[in-house]
Amino acid sequence: LAEEFVIGLLVGLPVAFAVRRFYGPSFATARTLRVVPYALLYLAAFLWELLTANVDVARRVISPSMPIDPAVVEVPLRVRSDAAISTIANSITLTPGTLTMDYDAATNTLYVHSIDSSDRDGIFEPIRRWEDYALVIFDEELKPGDPVPQARPDGGSAAGSRSDPSDGDSPVVGADEEVVRRD
Repeated sequence: LAEEFVIGLLVGLPVAFAVRRFYGPSFATARTLRVVPYALLYLAAFLWELLTANVDVARRVISPSMPIDPAVVEVPLRVRSDAAISTIANSITLTPGTLTMDYDAATNTLYVHSIDSSDRDGIFEPIRRWEDYALVIFDEELKPGDPVPQARPDGGSAAGSRSDPSDGDSPVVGADEEVVRRD
């Protein structure tokens, strides 16, 4: 037991010394206590969506008619930090049936491919729930429940449709628009 303790110290102290510059001079206990419940809620919401999406995709695959209606959906975001955007984008990609295709920094918008564009609420609802938790976890300016900003920096609408750079088989859908199919 003493030998393991000494080995732990010999390994742990140099590692702690090497990574000390990554941490601030003080530990924000109040912030950590406020963030931990939201991080756990994010994880629970993600795991639930992961489970239900796996079942949904499996059902679609074994169905003789393979009921899919693929589309690229434009998802304007409220989060601004790189860590929050990456967390949400990766959560989308890890969820079966969806894939984050692109991020437009000028409009703070993700482009998400979904295998079922007929259920628009089914696409946006989990993303908005994750984003609500991420707003608190990453100490963002906006708060959960705040509306999605609609104005682009160039004065355009953040929720309009755009041309799809892919092969044109999937429609591009704005956050407040109907499915737009390219010919």
